Amino acid sequence: MPDLPEVSRPLRLGVAGPVGVGKSSLIATICRALADELEIGVITNDIYTDEDARFLRSAGVLEPERIRAVETGACPHTAIRDDVTANLLAAEDLADDFAPLDLVVIESGGDNLTATFSPALVDAQIFVLDVAGGGDVARKGGPGIGRADLLVVNKTDLAPYVGVDVDQMVHDATIARDGRAVIALSRTDETSVAALRAWVLGVLGHYRDGVHVAQDPGPMAPHFHADGEEHSHEHEHGHGHAH
Repeated sequence: MPDLPEVSRPLRLGVAGPVGVGKSSLIATICRALADELEIGVITNDIYTDEDARFLRSAGVLEPERIRAVETGACPHTAIRDDVTANLLAAEDLADDFAPLDLVVIESGGDNLTATFSPALVDAQIFVLDVAGGGDVARKGGPGIGRADLLVVNKTDLAPYVGVDVDQMVHDATIARDGRAVIALSRTDETSVAALRAWVLGVLGHYRDGVHVAQDPGPMAPHFHADGEEHSHEHEHGHGHAH
C-alpha cells in the first residue's frame, strides 16, 4: 500500500452566507460539539470591527486566544476570494501559536448569496441559509448554495413562526445542489448537531488521509455597490496554496 501524503497543517474550513443567517452561532455549535476531541482555532472576518470574534469569545466555546479577527477594510468577500493574504497569514499564525491544531474555521463577513471562498484559502466550505430568509431562497441557487461542500439550512426551530416548510426547503436545496450534502440545523436539536459534527469529522478524516480535494464553487457573480463600482470577482491572478 503506498504511503499517504503527510498532512502539514490543520484543515481549514470556511463558513459563508448572508448577513444574519447564524454563521457565528454555527461556528459556536461546531466548537461545542468538537472541542473535547479536536484542537480548534477560529478566524472571523468583518469590514471594520471584531464583533463576531468578540461574540465567540464571550460564548466561551474556546480559549479566547484561539479566536482571532481579520478586519478586511473592504467588501467581506474580498479577503476570502480576491486577495486571501490576510486570512492565510492569520491561519498560519494561529496554527503556529497553538500547534498542533486539527481545525481552523474561517468565517466570512456577511455577504450575499454568491459569496464563496477561494480554494487557495480553505479546504472545504459550508454555506449557510436560515429559514427566516424564506423557504424559496434555496431554489435561487448561486455558487455558494449550489456547490459548497455543505449547505446548512439554519434556525429550523424558527420555521413554525415564519411559515416555512423545512422538509420542502431541504428538498429544494438538494435539487439545487445536485444531491450534495444538506443539513437542516437547529443548535437546540441534538440530532442535527450530531449530523453536523459527523460531517466535519468525515471531511477531516478524508483530509488527513490525503484524499480530500478542495473544490472551487466558482467565481461570484458581478454585482454593484452603492458607489456604482462593479465587482466581477473573476480571478485576475492565481493564488498558491500555503502549507
